[in-house]
Amino acid sequence: MKNKLELATPGDREIVITRVFDASRDLVFDAFTKPALLKRWLGVHSGWTLAVCEIDLRVGGAYRYVWRGPDGMEMGMGGVHREIVRPERIVATQLFDQDWTGGGEALGTLVLVERDGKTTITNTIQYSSREVRATALRTPMEQGMALGYDQLDEVLAAVSAEGRE
Repeated sequence: MKNKLELATPGDREIVITRVFDASRDLVFDAFTKPALLKRWLGVHSGWTLAVCEIDLRVGGAYRYVWRGPDGMEMGMGGVHREIVRPERIVATQLFDQDWTGGGEALGTLVLVERDGKTTITNTIQYSSREVRATALRTPMEQGMALGYDQLDEVLAAVSAEGRE
């Protein structure tokens, strides 16, 4: 049975996504920060690809993602890293090119905790208001993240197997 994504809304403006991966924290951190690995799992389902994946992994460094759909439609987002503590924490701003929530920039905090060879990620997204968070919750974000994290499971297993060869 696959690990299940859990979504919670503990405050007025936050969405907290938690998921366990059967991999070391170092490997999971790499999967969130190395373009070659991100292109294998982040939003790459239902015919979508991660066509652009640029990461300047330092405090003050920017990142940029552009997904391309099977019909050629593109969706982009980016932000700036505010805090990086390898391999346990990344804090970065998030803003989609088309600000579909109408709330401007969000703040994402990814925390990774390893125990017994498994890594729990806690991804907290803080929006500018309760209304903006409600808009985000009305989208298929949870289903999309669950699909992406299931794909990440496969990538982590493949990379682990490659390392053992």
